Parts: sequence; structure tokens; C-alpha cells
Amino acid sequence: MKYLKHFVLLLLLGSLFVGCFDDNDDVPQVTGTIEINDFIYKGMRTWYLYKSDVPDLQDNRFSSDAQYNEYLRGFSSPETIFEALKSNIDEFSFLVDDYVALEQAFDGITRNNGMEFGLKRYPDNPSNVFGYVRYVLPGTDAEAKGIKRGDIFNTIDDTQITDSNFTTLLNPDTYTIGLATFDGTNVTPTGTSVTLNKVQYTENPIFINKTLDVGGNLVGYLMYNAFTGDFDTQLNAAFAKLKSDNVTELVLDLRYNGGGDVETAKDLSSMITGQFNEKVFTTEEWNDEFQQEFLENDPGRLINLFDNEIRGGEAINSLNLLRLHILTTTSSASASELVINGLDPYINVVQVGDTTRGKFQASITVYDSDNFRRQGANTGHTYAMQPLVLKSINSAGFTDYFDGFTPEVALEEDYTNLGILGDENEPLLKAALDNITGAVRGKQKSDVIHIDDIGNSNILNRDYEIMYRRQQ
Repeated sequence: MKYLKHFVLLLLLGSLFVGCFDDNDDVPQVTGTIEINDFIYKGMRTWYLYKSDVPDLQDNRFSSDAQYNEYLRGFSSPETIFEALKSNIDEFSFLVDDYVALEQAFDGITRNNGMEFGLKRYPDNPSNVFGYVRYVLPGTDAEAKGIKRGDIFNTIDDTQITDSNFTTLLNPDTYTIGLATFDGTNVTPTGTSVTLNKVQYTENPIFINKTLDVGGNLVGYLMYNAFTGDFDTQLNAAFAKLKSDNVTELVLDLRYNGGGDVETAKDLSSMITGQFNEKVFTTEEWNDEFQQEFLENDPGRLINLFDNEIRGGEAINSLNLLRLHILTTTSSASASELVINGLDPYINVVQVGDTTRGKFQASITVYDSDNFRRQGANTGHTYAMQPLVLKSINSAGFTDYFDGFTPEVALEEDYTNLGILGDENEPLLKAALDNITGAVRGKQKSDVIHIDDIGNSNILNRDYEIMYRRQQ
């Protein structure tokens, strides 16, 4: 029996894909666990980056159809076989039971009340958790209810948030937050509560785009919160505005950006620069079988080049910068880190803030069809996988940054005084501007009390902290 030892060359060299489509018709649910387990096994056996680390994915694992079918029957759910087939070093591959929702998430569409928040452990009781509002999305219920950056909350529906219940408490479409204050040590309830309602919402990832005059230096400031391909035109327009303002420096705020589309990350890097068109941005490394096929038949497929057009052919608006300041936190992941790593061999990338997440792998969406694409997917269920399929390597050969990128200017956010995003006195932005102008810095990282992070509002989203390739 052959278990996908070789795949047709057309599939190997064809366009890669993720779920970002408009045909979101309802599809009947699961017809049988064994059938889905079979899809998961074959999909992982074909695509998985770390397949060589997983004994059950090796050649000749099964001597007969009967042995293979018995193996599939040994897992009670699709989730259990998927987890069993993951490498121990893989924190990011995932399985969904509703690929329509996944596709919508890639397009920036989620059910959202507009309160984007982080979650932190109590300094004096680490099992308890409080939330802090990072920013509020325009036109949402949170904006209408007066929620603002820096607000603290510690209960949901009168229940204390903990490290074991936060996902359950935050999942409903409607919940009530209990507001509190935080002085750096103590979380104190205020007695005020606010009920928030989620609706379907499409988020524009370009949150702030402005030009600052800092001591005669024209500095662009762009807060960009997700690499969402559907907003590439708007991103390019934002750079057209910065270019027309004649900025000579740029502060790119990726502090809450968990990643997204690889092509968008490459194009953003080309907007920042422009002088490196057709030079290597990154190269890719796939599993052994795919890597060999690409090297023998289409080696250019493994190379991502700086370019001068976005998807659709619109010319990129480039700033031709030789220095970039990037604001980061532990929530800066994936495609955000790809920008840092890809640009680093070419220009002076000054990282300001905290150490990034540490994710250098990209994924694709794998569907239950003959060629694992969306078209022709099994109509009996809506399971799909998002396995890691490649790792990115910059032009200097650097990859495997499991521990993330450490900032040159280290400063954690101060949850007692977050400041106003885009304001020159907001702590992280001020640290970047001080570095640009050579001014003496204010509060240092050592002055801010470190508080353990446990997650953020995007942890419930299907596209949380991923970097993916999508069909052109």
C-alpha cells in the first residue's frame, strides 16, 4: 500500500493556498470520524514540515490496509489524531471543525465587541487574571459603551477571571466585564460593570497612520495590527501618504500584531525600502520530500524576492529607508517577525519594546479533497487543518528564532500608564522617537514591573499567531 510517498508534480508546483474565499455556503457536518481521521493522516503525511520527527508519519509505517484502518480507529476524535501527529516542538499547527470561520478570520472578519485586550496574571496571586484594554475598534459596541485604552477588568459575569476559565468566560457573544484599577501590585474592583455584545466585524488592520514633526525630523508612525491581504491596497495608500509627507524615518508599531499573510509581509517590507527590488527577502525550507521536488524542478519557488507591485499589479509606494524602528511586545509574532528578519540584512532595524513571540514557520490550509484544496472538499464535514509546512530563512541564512527577537531598546508596557497610541509621549513611541533624535530616554525597562502574560483577545480567533501562504 502506498501512503502518499510521492505526490503528482502538478500539485507540488501549483499555487499554494489558504482558506480565503467568498463561497461560504453552509456545509453538512461530520459523517464519520474514521473518514476524517484518514484525511488528517494523509494531509499531515503529505504536507507537514516536521513529519520526519513523527514516527507514525514515516514511510512503511503500515504493512497493510487493515493495519492502517485499525490505527485510524484507535483515535476517538479528529482532534486526538491530529495532536498525536504533531512534533513536540510544534506550538502552532491546528485543526478546525469549521473552515468557513477560518476563511473569514483570514479576511479580518470575526465576531467582535471591539474591545481588544491583553490578559495578565495578578502579581500577588498568579492563578488570578486581569485584563487591560489595548485599543478599541471604531464603530463597535465597546466604543459606544465608552471603553478606552488602559481600562482594567478582572471579572466576567461576576466571576473572577483565572488562568483556567478565561477562554470559557470570554467566548460568549454577550458578557459583562467588571471594571477595576491596577496600581502595579493590586487589582481593585471599582464596582462598575459594562455589558458588551459581539457582532460580525471586519477589522481594518491599519489602525493609525500619521506623520510627526519631531525636532524637525518628519517621522512616519504606522500602527499595523494584522497582515490581512484584503487590505493591501489600503496599506499601500498609507505609504503613499507617508511618502507625500516626505518622511525620513518610520516607526512601525507591531506591538499587538500576531501575524498573517506572507505576501503582505513581503510587500510591506518593499514599501519600507524599495531599493532592493528583486533581491532575496527570504527563502523557504519545506519537508524533505517537497524540498527535493522544488530543488529539482522549480528552485525559484523557494525564494521570496522584494518586489515593486502588490497583488493585483498596483505599483508599491516605497519610502527607500535605510533605518526602521519597530515597536514590539511578546504579542508580536509570525509575519511581524518575518519583517524584522527579512529586512535585517539590508537596513538598520531598531527594535523597541519587548522580546517577540518566536515563530518562523508558515502554514497553509489543508482541506479534505483529492488534492487538499478547497474546491472539491468533502461535503460531509467542515474540518480543515492549518499545519506548519515551511520555515522562513533570511538572506543571511538566519532562522529558528525560537526565543524571538530581543529589542535594542528594551521597554515593557506599563499597565498603570499605557499612554495614548500615536501620541508622542506614549512610552514605546517616545522611546523610539528619543532614539531617532538622540534625546535622553525616560523610563527604562527595569523601572517597569514585569507581569506574566497569559494571552489576549485574539487568542479566541482562528488565525491567532499564524503566518500563512494564500492562493494568488
